[in-house]
Amino acid sequence: MTDQDRLTALVAVWWEAIDSFTHLLEHVGDDQWTTPTDLPGWDVHAVAAHTAHLEALLAGRPHDDVEVGEAPHARGMMGQFTEQGVVARRAHPGDAVITEIRESATARHTQLLADPPTDTSAPAPGAFGAIGWTTGLLLRNRPLDVWMHEQDVRRALDLPGNLDSAPARHATDYLLESLPLMVAKRAGAPVGSVVRLEVEGHEPATAVVGEDGRGRTGTTADDATATLAMDRETFVLLAGGRRAAAPGSVRVSGDTALGDRVLASMAVTP
Repeated sequence: MTDQDRLTALVAVWWEAIDSFTHLLEHVGDDQWTTPTDLPGWDVHAVAAHTAHLEALLAGRPHDDVEVGEAPHARGMMGQFTEQGVVARRAHPGDAVITEIRESATARHTQLLADPPTDTSAPAPGAFGAIGWTTGLLLRNRPLDVWMHEQDVRRALDLPGNLDSAPARHATDYLLESLPLMVAKRAGAPVGSVVRLEVEGHEPATAVVGEDGRGRTGTTADDATATLAMDRETFVLLAGGRRAAAPGSVRVSGDTALGDRVLASMAVTP
């Protein structure tokens, strides 16, 4: 598969994620936009506004340089930058936010179809390239971000769904790549540890801690020190740092103490 093939496939997954998310937002009632989500400081409207902000940037529109004010959840420069997009749209009706997402994404989608990206290592456009992102990284991250935020809204409003789609599978596979980081750096697993993570609907992921203390991707041939098994939604909740797993939703075998440390260290998204 060429770079262009990979990037074209990612564009299709992102476009599907946008379509699903905006259709969900159409069902948000006037009194539901202020419902809190799992994300500190953000309600349903803020999650939608954040998506509108990033999609507008990708469509070539200017960043909203506004005062954020008191926002303890907006940490660091990136947090402040992200919060500006939310604050700038705080007074916008939900319908206006949905329209902005659709118009911006449609403009960007049209650009990508007319001039398909061909190089995964090329700098990403605008602000994303300025922070060192490549085109490949940007196009991998967008469907992850959009689908994760769709799930944030679904949990907030008790509207479960879209857990077995191309964006859902993409997001989960992407997060599974972080298992070596979870095991070695975050959980501090000792040298020689092998942790296997089995998520329903996906190939098992294995992490091995080398002599240098760093994690690397292993194979199913490696004898697991600890094995964790769960469904896709549970894994996404944990890896996304959204909330703790429901009782009984995770099965740990082998070294249960190590398994529990990994479970407590799984959040990898900011």
